[in-house]
Amino acid sequence: MAALNTKEFQLSRKITTQLLHWAQLSPDQEVCGLIGAKNNIASSCYPIDNIAKHPENRFFLDEKQHIHAFSTMRDRNETLFAIYHSHPASPAIPSETDINLAAYPDAIYLIISLNTKGVMEIRGFKIQHKTVENIALSLTE
Repeated sequence: MAALNTKEFQLSRKITTQLLHWAQLSPDQEVCGLIGAKNNIASSCYPIDNIAKHPENRFFLDEKQHIHAFSTMRDRNETLFAIYHSHPASPAIPSETDINLAAYPDAIYLIISLNTKGVMEIRGFKIQHKTVENIALSLTE
């Protein structure tokens, strides 16, 4: 029997808790930001203001904060691990807009859904050339 070729990524409970907390603080608007990594292990969150015209169903990272986050990552010897945003009223799957605007093919796209009955959901995806691949998430301490 052949093994399934499932990609997996790890997130610490601390980072996961931060992401869920930020999404809950803004339940009517998408929150967004970056996650930096050291040695391919997620290590830091960089929340960035969502400046989209319709933040209830779209995100657009504030340019100055985006550049500052990359600068801080560079200073900390981190690389871009993931881009995250929330979906206040839809499932944790990439929208057509998310797919069309995905600009970092090496990053994981994390989506936090608040649209689950009492249970928040985080899912990860690789989006390359408008192709979406589900990435399994495992929590670490």
